Amino acid sequence: MVKRTRAAHRLISEGAEAKLYGARLFGIDAVLKHRARKEYRIAELDERLRLQRTRSEARMLYAASSAGANVPAVLFLGNDKIVMERIDGRMMSAITAGGWSMRTMRGSLRRLGAQLAILHNAGIAHGDFTPANILLGGSGKVYVIDFGLAETTGSAEDKAIDIILMKRSIPARAYAEFVRAYRAEYAQSGSVLARVSEIERRGRYQARTLLSA
Repeated sequence: MVKRTRAAHRLISEGAEAKLYGARLFGIDAVLKHRARKEYRIAELDERLRLQRTRSEARMLYAASSAGANVPAVLFLGNDKIVMERIDGRMMSAITAGGWSMRTMRGSLRRLGAQLAILHNAGIAHGDFTPANILLGGSGKVYVIDFGLAETTGSAEDKAIDIILMKRSIPARAYAEFVRAYRAEYAQSGSVLARVSEIERRGRYQARTLLSA
């Protein structure tokens, strides 16, 4: 089915690891994520990596959905491709690029914090939790996309990285709204936020050391 409809696929975006195409599957609007062959890698290694990463991403999407997070549903899984439900909405990064309005974004930021709490409660660290991977759907619903770097973990540091990536991507007032909701929904938020502060202190110390060298 996927191969027969390849001619109708429209490139949506292209990253270092994969390309995204618009597609239809079983009459459903969908997105196809394809991890293309990397010519610089040994063929057997390349095939194994693409298979592992594709299956891992599908597992993470399923685990996140089962935990109650708003993520695209997986419709089809191949060795190097995933076909997912297409969600109508706007990328958070596109909205923030035009300037922030706390009046219009406050509700979305709170829902975003709650979504990250759901993931962390399920033992999932997203790995690339930035506005580029957040989709704002209808009625203010917030979706988390692109689980290519996600992993199952109990590490407070791995979860803290999710917080730091978002913190560095949005204004301070927006971060305060986001983290307030996260703290309210995640019982172990204290240890994660303490690790955020530790990582930031570590970074400032390393920066000062480099400057004084």
